[in-house]
Amino acid sequence: MLALIDTHHHFLDPEAHYYPWLNDAGFPPHRYGDHSALKRPYLPADYRRDTAGINLLGSVHVEAEWNPKDPVGEMRFIASLREQCGLPSVAVGQAWLHQPDAAGTLEELAAFDFVRGVRQKPRANLAPGGPPGGMTDGAWLQGYARLEPLGLHYELQTPWWHLHEAVRVAAAFPQTRIVINHAGMPSDRSEEGLRAWRTALAGMAAQPNVAIKISGIGEAGYQWRLDANRRVVLEVIELFGVDRCMFGSNFPVDSLCASYEAIFEGFAACVADLSAQERAQLFVENARRIYRIAA
Repeated sequence: MLALIDTHHHFLDPEAHYYPWLNDAGFPPHRYGDHSALKRPYLPADYRRDTAGINLLGSVHVEAEWNPKDPVGEMRFIASLREQCGLPSVAVGQAWLHQPDAAGTLEELAAFDFVRGVRQKPRANLAPGGPPGGMTDGAWLQGYARLEPLGLHYELQTPWWHLHEAVRVAAAFPQTRIVINHAGMPSDRSEEGLRAWRTALAGMAAQPNVAIKISGIGEAGYQWRLDANRRVVLEVIELFGVDRCMFGSNFPVDSLCASYEAIFEGFAACVADLSAQERAQLFVENARRIYRIAA
């Protein structure tokens, strides 16, 4: 039975709480396509059913795009789940770093002993070649500067064509860890697209304070495909090394692409040629260290 710490999943309850992407009518489709199947509660009991064939040693809840007017409310919800069910092990909260109230929000989030970092998807363009994204804003950078003193890291989810902005941020704040989400989002699987993605990701890999999660690499219109995803997995590991890479399920979102076991069996197949120690780092030990999860 595969042992792992899942570094990226979401607990959510759109029947009891407000998530714009789940509750609002006419919200744009997810990058995987129709996401109506996700408009239901996904709670620890559901997660335990999905992980029944896995030796789950810990998990990381990542903010689920909860009501942006009440980002701290999500962590109160997660705190109640941890008290009732013992999951997740730790969490990443939502914070809008460019907002005037960012300082207070970050302090409130840091006060939860299980919160390890924050995520805000910075303003991005839909395609390469557009104007600068949100990581160049002065107000955003002021908010970002508050993370390290509070013991928080930054979870970055942005299209690869904005990673050059993140390189500058990583270099300017070398004591603040960045964890890239979803392998840098290699959505264009053409040869040209993958080359551009790899080049952008290499700039981040050169920054020693950057780690990366191999997660959320499904494709719209397809089930999780080993032949399509093996290259992504191995190139990320080649760039960052086994000591800065981790695996995550992105459940329940990636249930649109495959079962939980199928995704992790795919990851395991991708790294089958690595040593047992290297596989242990990728599936467990790096996550334990980076997210400070007790053994």
